[in-house]
Amino acid sequence: MSLEQDIAKIAQQEQTLRFEKFDNTTAFELGLRLKAAAEARGKAVAIDVQLNGFPLFFYAMPGTSPDNADWIRRKRNVVTKCHRSSYGVGLRMQSLDTSFAERYGAAVADYATHGGCFPIFVRGVGCVGTVAVSGLPQREDHNLVVAVLAELLGQSYDELKLADE
Repeated sequence: MSLEQDIAKIAQQEQTLRFEKFDNTTAFELGLRLKAAAEARGKAVAIDVQLNGFPLFFYAMPGTSPDNADWIRRKRNVVTKCHRSSYGVGLRMQSLDTSFAERYGAAVADYATHGGCFPIFVRGVGCVGTVAVSGLPQREDHNLVVAVLAELLGQSYDELKLADE
């Protein structure tokens, strides 16, 4: 897939993967599903789900480290600022031949435009939170989150997934 195709597909993901409502129970279910999906793949990730900046689910699987929590924080900051997936923002910066730091004056220590954090949208409301994982290569982090969101929301992951590289 080309850079432009990935950017367009991620925009489609962001438009499609929207909740009718999102609360503490939904956040917990989303976190548990991410944990189960990572375990089924034999992967270790840290998982974070937040609603309006309030942490509702965090789990660091064996094999992760505090560094994964910091990556989540940095990716979450991008999504909170832009209301776009961290991977989508990173690819957009790449297509513009710039960086998030150059474009927004954002400190690299606080913002990471790497895959793995996705906005939580509620229809008719907007962006109300974030869901993030860290521990895999960035495209895999992004794909894991999208696959689980698609399943939870009853959407076809096959229609939303990024093409294999």
